[in-house]
Amino acid sequence: MKQESLSKIIWRRFKSNKLALAGSILVLTLFIVAFLAPLISLYDPTEINVKEILLPPSKAHLLGTDELGRDVFSRMIWASRVSLKVGFIAVGIAVGIAIILGSLAGYYGGRVDNIIMRFVDIMLCFPTFFLILAVIAILEPSITNIMIVIGITSWPGIARLLRAEFLSLKEREFVAAARALGASDWRIIFNHILPNALAPVVVAVTLGVAGAILTESALSFLGIGVQPPTPSWGNILTSGKAYIDFAWWLSLFPGLAILITVLGYTLLGEGLKDALNPRL
Repeated sequence: MKQESLSKIIWRRFKSNKLALAGSILVLTLFIVAFLAPLISLYDPTEINVKEILLPPSKAHLLGTDELGRDVFSRMIWASRVSLKVGFIAVGIAVGIAIILGSLAGYYGGRVDNIIMRFVDIMLCFPTFFLILAVIAILEPSITNIMIVIGITSWPGIARLLRAEFLSLKEREFVAAARALGASDWRIIFNHILPNALAPVVVAVTLGVAGAILTESALSFLGIGVQPPTPSWGNILTSGKAYIDFAWWLSLFPGLAILITVLGYTLLGEGLKDALNPRL
């Protein structure tokens, strides 16, 4: 009987999880929409038309218009690009910090581990969202600042996962063999241990993207995130709260977009966690 490869086992587990497949379809759809935004968008998302203020959904404006006569459908499509950009770059920053600190703590242990993990504990003591609010309030609200702040406040959890993996993997035979062959510490860390420790990181990254998108939407809703006229699901929601009694579409559609996107990434992350779990 031919032995099944690890990648095939993971894929078989993943595709048997219907919720995970549904999440991956939602995420893929979001990518396609964001990539094809110039083609799908019917209007300029920043174009003001005072003759078409607060029109309900119709054939001309699929999701209605806002208080400045801008097409909500077009703004929603372009806002998906902002959400993906913030999500992936912020998580990329977090993963970069976590890989360096988590790897050093887990591999060297001792004093290095104590210093790094006490710093991680300090970071985890702060309420993350309020820390982000404080930093953004000091800095000028912009997409760049939001990505950086979310990134530098989101790494501790990933660093702890990596440290735990390194503590286990550094005692394995292949690491001892690499040391015996004269491999340097950096070569052992990045060429031998890290590739085998990335499974939980992949799951954390997937869930982290959902968290970053939700945080960006919350900041934009509060008015200290992505600034108009750049469209964001959060600032579309903000513009709709003053007209919620009669312009329901300004609150419903961006709210659904945030819900579906976060749900998609969460289902995908949970599916990957089950598929990559060696105990199953």
